[in-house]
Amino acid sequence: MTTTAGMSRSTPTDRAGSSAISTSVARVDLRRPDGSPVRVLVVDDETTLSDLLSMALHYEGWEVRTAADGRAAVRIARDFRPDAVVLDVMLPDIDGLEVLRRLRAESPHVPVLFLTARDAVEDRIAGITAGGDDYVTKPFSLEELVARLRGLLRRAGVAAARNDVLLAVGDLTLDEDSHEVRRGDEPVELTATEFDLLRYLMRNPRRVLSKAQILDRVWHYDFGGQANVVELYISYLRKKVDAGRLPMIHTVRGAGYLLKPAG
Repeated sequence: MTTTAGMSRSTPTDRAGSSAISTSVARVDLRRPDGSPVRVLVVDDETTLSDLLSMALHYEGWEVRTAADGRAAVRIARDFRPDAVVLDVMLPDIDGLEVLRRLRAESPHVPVLFLTARDAVEDRIAGITAGGDDYVTKPFSLEELVARLRGLLRRAGVAAARNDVLLAVGDLTLDEDSHEVRRGDEPVELTATEFDLLRYLMRNPRRVLSKAQILDRVWHYDFGGQANVVELYISYLRKKVDAGRLPMIHTVRGAGYLLKPAG
């Protein structure tokens, strides 16, 4: 499912912002050279859009800060030292072009992706001429925006894909390339959907995930009375992952499910 931001849609998950972080493929984890999370500054005075972008980028495993105006963006960037900036051209105080000039005065090489509702050719030219690295107009696909940011980060040499594709929580391991799962020394055979569900749980250890979130991330469609499929597959996983062992998959009544190390 492609999620579009910057326009009104009627699906419940879009209103809640959760479908902003859905993806149909396994993400490749980008990290800074020191192994720490990529840092992205989002500058936009539309709170809803800023929140959607933050959720999408947090899902990538990146550290995100937001600013609602240009002066705040410059101040936050000074302390946060972002690896990339998503910058709205139209801001309530100084415009994005001036923000870019001030940012580049302190961080000459930080990649900047311009974000704006204005789609005239002259606006795009102005943004790129001012030193912007890319340009996306509203409405836009969040998946495309994230992909563009990944490209900017790689070209700038500030982030690289991690070679480690092994997820581990306690004695449970999952190899995202080979799709091999083990609990301790024993292999765990999973169907494709069970694997996707477990991978999502393992990417978010000790975090309570609601049925709506799980449905959206694993099955990629809106929450609407389909919670039974989540319950069913959680039960399948428990039989394969937890059977005869200390449990790792837990139900939090009225909230959802979490996975954590046994004991």
